[in-house]
Amino acid sequence: MAQGASNREVVQQYAEASARNDLDALGRLRHPEWTVQWPQSGELVHGNESFAAIVARYPGGKPTTEVSRIAGSEDRWVLAAGDQVVRIAGGGDFWSSEYVMTYPDGQVYNVVDLMELRDGLVHRETVYWAPPFEAPDWRRPFVEMPPED
Repeated sequence: MAQGASNREVVQQYAEASARNDLDALGRLRHPEWTVQWPQSGELVHGNESFAAIVARYPGGKPTTEVSRIAGSEDRWVLAAGDQVVRIAGGGDFWSSEYVMTYPDGQVYNVVDLMELRDGLVHRETVYWAPPFEAPDWRRPFVEMPPED
């Protein structure tokens, strides 16, 4: 982390390091007592070393995260492959981000990451994953759908 970086800058650097699968940069941006909770599976990971070991053992290799836009109190643009959106919003010590993760087997998930910072570093995360699904026909009269490609 750059000396004197704002929480906004730390969270942006964290998202960029995640998109690059840069575990060393993530480790530098994490508090020494960092944890991540995955409520859907009930797991709680303690420390960057355990996280790195999990990523190293992903079946088929590391997942990828695609970032093209980061928005918070002010818009900032980050160019990356794909048209996937990451939105970062928050203030103070609490931030949230949204992104799309693609696993080596081709599965795609929409992800929400809730982050709490302490001492200018990411201290605690809670991450939720959800696979995209087809909207049911019965709702079509009540919703707007994006144009089809």
